[in-house]
Amino acid sequence: MLTHGFTLDENGRKMSKSLGNTVEPQKVIKDSGADILRLWVCATDYADDQRIGPEILKNTIETYRKLRNSIRWMLGTLHHFKQAEKVAFGEMPELERLMLHELAGHTETIRKAYAAFDYKTVVATLAAFMNSELSAFYFDIRKDTLYCDPPSSVARKAALTTIDLLCDAILKWLAPILSFTTDEAWRMYRPNAEPSVHLTLFPEGLEQFRDDALAAKWETIRNVRRVVTGALELERKDKTIGSSLEASPVIYVADRDTLATLFDIDLAEVCITSNYEVREGEAPANAFRLDAVPGVAVVVEKAVGKKCARSWKILPTVGEDPEYPDVSPRDAQALREWKALGVTA
Repeated sequence: MLTHGFTLDENGRKMSKSLGNTVEPQKVIKDSGADILRLWVCATDYADDQRIGPEILKNTIETYRKLRNSIRWMLGTLHHFKQAEKVAFGEMPELERLMLHELAGHTETIRKAYAAFDYKTVVATLAAFMNSELSAFYFDIRKDTLYCDPPSSVARKAALTTIDLLCDAILKWLAPILSFTTDEAWRMYRPNAEPSVHLTLFPEGLEQFRDDALAAKWETIRNVRRVVTGALELERKDKTIGSSLEASPVIYVADRDTLATLFDIDLAEVCITSNYEVREGEAPANAFRLDAVPGVAVVVEKAVGKKCARSWKILPTVGEDPEYPDVSPRDAQALREWKALGVTA
């Protein structure tokens, strides 16, 4: 049992059988799996008194669930990916290069934390990266490209290349902590490589993906996205729209430097809407604003057109292809390519 003098219950009390507040590792392993206990240990600051109990373990299980779901999504997405389809870093869209820049930025943090036996930093860094940057941002944006673009799409292949690099690094970085989960995932991910993730080394060469200028540019883009998503959330709350794909936001930008940053960016893609419009100048008084992002305001308008039966985007171009009258031209091309390959999509 976890009963030594430095392990306390959730209320900060010393564990004892008489209080009935002890936690048996064997029971945790039986109920939730050994990786849950390993994750709790690694997420705990061992320089201070450790606390454990049902609620703390519940939070640990939720952290594990999110990490596992992200890994499972990457494995599913990469199931049919072939290494021969890799896209070179210089040929990738900016969003993929940004994600690889962020991956590279964590390399030194992870290595230093492991060298210092600072497992809490490893868990916090990877959990934040996988939940906030990947699942809630990059994966969310790229689902449309991955699911709906034609097989020949460079953007789709670049996304798969990026996810492959992300999955490789994350499984190796998490292996000392989630040893059983990552080993199971590794055998699915690399069935013809090393028989165990624990026979591999941490990834090398990720520093080549660093691009600080690109990261600075995307900080501005993501701030604009925050204003758009805030406006969309209010419209959803008011039941004016259901999905964000029902919207075509009008984005007012007063600052010319910000405007220039947005020039070559598809904000409909980044904000997961069907269309968008950027206008220079001050916005109407009723526009949505965020104090933290001055000079940007949004008025949400309804998207115009028909709903694509495949991507669910509302576009005026749906029906232009007579062979596939219920989808957009992009999706019609995808269906045509999949049909030629003998695959139903």
